[in-house]
Parts: sequence; structure tokens; C-alpha cells
Amino acid sequence: MAARPVILAVDNDPDGLHDVERELLDRYARHYRVMCVGTAEGARLRLTELAEAGERLALVLAGQWLADTTGSELLGEVRRSHPRAKRALVVGWGEWGDPATGEAIYDSTVHGRIDHYVVRTFDPPDELFHQAVSTFLLEWAEAERTAPHTIRVVGESWSGRAYELRNVLERCSFPHAFCLADSPEGRDLLTNSPKGAAMLLVVFPDGAVLVNPSDAEIAQAAGSSREPGDGEIDLLIVGAGPAGLSAAVYGASEGFRTLVVDKGGIGGQASASSLIRNYLGFPRGVSGARLAQQAHEQAWTFGARFAFMQSVTALRREHDRLVVHLSETGQVKPLAVILAIGASYRRLGIPALEALSGAGVFYGGTASEAPGMAGHEVYVLGGANSAGQAALHLARYARRVTIVVRARTLEAGMSHYLVRQVGVTPNIEVRLETEIVGGAGDGWLTHLVLRDRLTATDETVAADGLFLTIGARPQTEWLPQEIARDPQGFLLTGAHVPVDGAWPLDRAPLTLETSVPGVLAIGDARHGSVKRVAAAVGDGAVAIQTLHRLFDAARLDARASIHPTAPVLATGRENTG
Repeated sequence: MAARPVILAVDNDPDGLHDVERELLDRYARHYRVMCVGTAEGARLRLTELAEAGERLALVLAGQWLADTTGSELLGEVRRSHPRAKRALVVGWGEWGDPATGEAIYDSTVHGRIDHYVVRTFDPPDELFHQAVSTFLLEWAEAERTAPHTIRVVGESWSGRAYELRNVLERCSFPHAFCLADSPEGRDLLTNSPKGAAMLLVVFPDGAVLVNPSDAEIAQAAGSSREPGDGEIDLLIVGAGPAGLSAAVYGASEGFRTLVVDKGGIGGQASASSLIRNYLGFPRGVSGARLAQQAHEQAWTFGARFAFMQSVTALRREHDRLVVHLSETGQVKPLAVILAIGASYRRLGIPALEALSGAGVFYGGTASEAPGMAGHEVYVLGGANSAGQAALHLARYARRVTIVVRARTLEAGMSHYLVRQVGVTPNIEVRLETEIVGGAGDGWLTHLVLRDRLTATDETVAADGLFLTIGARPQTEWLPQEIARDPQGFLLTGAHVPVDGAWPLDRAPLTLETSVPGVLAIGDARHGSVKRVAAAVGDGAVAIQTLHRLFDAARLDARASIHPTAPVLATGRENTG
């Protein structure tokens, strides 16, 4: 049996250390080994011993004022020997809320020395202390792929269908881990499976095993609905990213019979973000996947229904209803439709690298692939926030991370707080005015070809991983022509809707309403939107207020038509959003 993971606490204050030790032993001793030392020197010795023994260190707690250093400096040293351990500064009650302390915590976080802080414990039981500690331990367990409800994928190679299945699980925000069939863990899972043969398996926490399952079978086995259910629908939301989930929460909570449809799972492109630090209400930061999970649960408890692994194949109006056809379960007739279809990462378009998708070349987020990059050379292509977040997350594992940016500066596309963090992270390098023009590998990426845009010279570099976050395009190709778009394909709404025949009514389009009455657009696919999670969530809330205005007239006449003169829409193309 593997040794229990370790929680290490260090503090020069004997009374404070005694209180921390008491709380840790009382709550966590059954599943973790608790070690408490009174000096930084003692802590360094324990850290070395644990690293040499290959022990798993889950969490380090440190008081700020130590004999020969500060707690934040000591925690900064932890990353070198234990890159996956969570690190928290212990802050006294009198310091909590103090501006100077807040600035010190922010500075330590930006410089990568700590993950966050905990308030020093007092009389037991200190539930505020335990809430913080439990959060750190859950984040560590998820990163280690040991969290409860983790799904195991066993495959004969990293690429192909195995990669597609990992993508499905990632889009559905299901905790999962992958192992090769010829690895010790893979052989054990294959031996204990009902099939007992080397093949593509998905093993669920309850012991259920699927052999080379379809996307729909995975979603169903993991508890995600694919059926829209019976009964009338007021509101159909296409897309389950932050914008769509926000609209689902607000719509369902205000009594609208709400159905959310997505061809994948929940979270959209935001689920690829390993850590969003500047989202309101999450001082420790929150992963896109966790935010999506909680929003999905919130909408579900308000009564919203979900149909995953389905595409919208047609949209038209019949009398007082919009008619929407779903790829798997037929048609539904909502009073209104909200398009929260988001945007997708642009492809690099280099055949040799596209062939290695899933085998060293990854589009989007890093959550599931980062542990496999431990000790390797990794490149991130892109200059926006998603690239900075990916690089910072990868830096916890990789020997070196290089961000490749076409622009002259990182500031051109990345938030200031991320630029600062990238700049002070020692194993992150930035190559400006550079692009990737080639690369290859034998079953796994081995090298890339970089081109300096100023000198037009090429350089071949060794690379074990490439993560691409190179901008997004709106997923609007499937929509009918009656829904107006700008030249880049983003949906025009409200005051941006053209008045030269695209709008059929006397009144002006309402906020977020497209050129088709009763069809709204929110989030990243909307023209002029701010490409931030908070902005997408705000769109969802505003859209529901717009629906109130649309529905008011209909309620006066037994849910009559929103606008009986609205045009007929039809499309045989499939929604790729």
C-alpha cells in the first residue's frame, strides 16, 4: 500500500504551531501524515527527506516570520523539490484584511512562491481553517488524478481515439486520468476488467467498464443526460459554456422552463483554463472546469434540463414557436432561443503537427496533460490570457516552458497580472515576434521549427509538448443566413443589427437580440463581446432580462407569438458549437 501523502506545517510560534497541529491531526490524520516543525531549517530537512524517498507532499503551511527567512520565501523553495504540492501562508487574524498583508500575499502569489493563504486557527473546531485546508487538498488530489470519482482511460497509444475520449471527458469536466495499456497501472486495469484484453477501456469509479465507447455512451455512463425530456420549453440555450450556464441559472431561477443543449459537455472553452485568478468571488482562483461544474449544478437545482452530445441541425419558426431540431432526439419548440455557442481554437494547419494531435500536440487547456509533461521541454503558442494561464500551469511540471508569440509584447494581448506572473516564473521563457512553421515526431512530438519574423530565419528546437491557444473563431457557420454576422462571423445584436432589411419589425432589436426576433446571442460568439468569463456570465444575466420584455406581450395572450411576422428560418447544416 502506498504511503499516505504528507501535510507539513512550520511556524516559529510554538503556540500557533500547536494549534495548527491539533487541527490537522484531528481532521486529517487518518488519510494524511501530519508533520509539524518549528524552524525553517527543520522544514528544509523534511522536504529533502520526502523528496529523496519519493514521498507525496500534498500541502505545506508556513507562518510568515521564521528565524532565518520568511514563510513566503520558504514556500517558494518548495516548488523545486515538490512541484505539485500546494503552498499556503498562515496569516494571523489581526493581519487578515490589512492592506500591507494583502499586497505581500499578492506579490508572493504573482512570483509563484505561494498558492494562497489560510487564517491562523483558533479555538476548535475552526471550520474556516478547515475550509481552506480542504480546498487545497482537493485541488492537489485533482491535479494528482487521485480525487474521488476519477475516470480511468486505458489505451494502446496517446493519440487517436484515446485522445478523443480524453477530450470528451475534459469537455464534460469529468476528473480523469490516462495510462498506456502496457504500463503497470494499465495492465492491472486490463486484468481486472471483464474483457481482460489490451484494448481501449474507460473504467468508471463504480467499477463499470466501457470498451471503446462512443461519446454519447460516456456521457450517459457518467450521469449526463442526453434526452431533452417531456413538456413544453420556454427557453432553449445552445451552448453550455459560462454564458449559456449563466443564462440557464438565471432563466431557470426565474421560472422559465429551460433546456440547455451542447454537442460536448459543460464549460466550453473556459473549461480549458487551469486557473482563473481574476474572477469575482474566488480569491484563490478557480479552474474553468470547477466553475463549470458548480454552475451546472446550480442550474440543475433550479430546474434547468440538459441534453449533451447533441447538435442543433435546424432552426425555423412555425406560428407562435421557434422550432429547433436536435441531432439525436428530434425537435423542440421553445418560445425563445439563446445562442451561447462560443468560439473554438484556430488550428495550426501544419500537417505533420496535426498528425500528432494528442501525442505531444494539444489544443486548448492543460489540466489533463500537464502531469505528463513533468521534466520535459514544453512550448505554448499564443499571446492571450489562455496562453499565460496554460504556461503557468505547465511550469509546475515541465523543466522549461517557452511561450511563442507573434506580437512584439506580451502586453498586447495578455492581462497585466498574468504578464507579471509569467515574467517572474523562472522556468518560463518568452519568444516574441516568433511563429511555429514546422515540427515532427515518431509517434510523439520530438521537435519544432521556429521562425523569427524579423530575420526570417528558422531554428529547430527539441520539444516534448506543444499547447496551442492561438485565437478563436465563432462557431456560427451552421446558422441560417437570416441571422446577421460581421465579416469575421460574429453575431450582430441589438444596435449593431443592420436596418437595411435584415430586421423585419417596426420596433428596434432589443439588447442581445439578433436579426431574428426571439433569437438572442451571448458570450464569445457575439460581435463586440469582451472575451472574459465574467463578461460572458454577465451576458447570460442580461439575456434573461431581455426575455422578460419579449415574453410580457406573449403572456397577455396565453403565450401567443412573440412576433407572428417573424421570418421562417431553416438550415440543414449542423451546429459545431
